[in-house]
Amino acid sequence: MTQLDKILYTAKAHTTGGRDGASRTDDGRLDVKLSSPGTGTNPEQLFAAGWSACFLSAMKVVAGKKKIALPADGAIDAEVDLGLSHADYGLRARLNVSLPGMEPAAAQALVEAAHQVCPYSRATRGNIEVALNVITSQVTGATH
Repeated sequence: MTQLDKILYTAKAHTTGGRDGASRTDDGRLDVKLSSPGTGTNPEQLFAAGWSACFLSAMKVVAGKKKIALPADGAIDAEVDLGLSHADYGLRARLNVSLPGMEPAAAQALVEAAHQVCPYSRATRGNIEVALNVITSQVTGATH
């Protein structure tokens, strides 16, 4: 278990009604009506958004320490699955990391290092299945 030596920030949210309720942060910047998957915003979407944002920031930290330039159009598409395992609910995730123009081995090493640094990755390590998919080339559209 990770023990914190210093608290940098505390997020506070008040939630009522569970999956079919609402959640609001204490500063009012996030105020969302929640619903079951497929009908509106749900906890898995919020988790995917938070993890992908945090992971991208972790990549920036690692890149800065290693003096590696990140592509300006780098992005993460996070996918979080809600499912059942022996009648218990569980999660599985994929982080599809797009680093166009980066050399594949360097991009893979950067993503793996960020996975060691990112607090969301650290919190889920050993608890859920996580796939890291690195994409270094851009798909170009057809021209007419």
